[in-house]
Amino acid sequence: MSQNVPTPASHGNPGVPHPEGVGEEEFRAALARLAGGVVLVTARDPEDGPRGEDVGMTATSFLSVSLDPPLVLVSVREDSRMDELLERQPLWAASLLAEGQRRIAGRFSMRGRISDRLLFQDMPCTRGETSGAPLVDGALATVECRTEQRVGAGDHTLVIGRVLATSLPASEGGPLTYFRGRYRRLA
Repeated sequence: MSQNVPTPASHGNPGVPHPEGVGEEEFRAALARLAGGVVLVTARDPEDGPRGEDVGMTATSFLSVSLDPPLVLVSVREDSRMDELLERQPLWAASLLAEGQRRIAGRFSMRGRISDRLLFQDMPCTRGETSGAPLVDGALATVECRTEQRVGAGDHTLVIGRVLATSLPASEGGPLTYFRGRYRRLA
């Protein structure tokens, strides 16, 4: 009887397991079976130009951490524009996207996308009074946050934010979810 023993891998080779644990492809396949809500994380970069610039990122790794104090967590890719911005800008927001907002999620998750300024140009949003970040009109809910803690975790940064303000627009319908590599409606 032969055993399938993982061999050490060079970092970044998706088909070979890491020295301790599963390979990237196997990990992705397993976690793709966990449905997640979809949010648009936004922040205002005051240092980008005379009026600043809005920055956005689609996230499915967003969760409630604590009720007292009210804390949420979002995972952002290390060295991404959002990671760099949230390192120096403590105020940010998350819009919990509704099932009809698949296009918004897709436009802010593209690799090699156009500038954020163009992505926000025709998107209906309201400026958050507390964070100054764009809040997506028609979202199921919005939360405005101030970063309390940043924790490095592999190739991501976990940003823990204190919720300073929320809004519950009169949106109809269910949440936009992400499951098995696709945006889906909750049935």
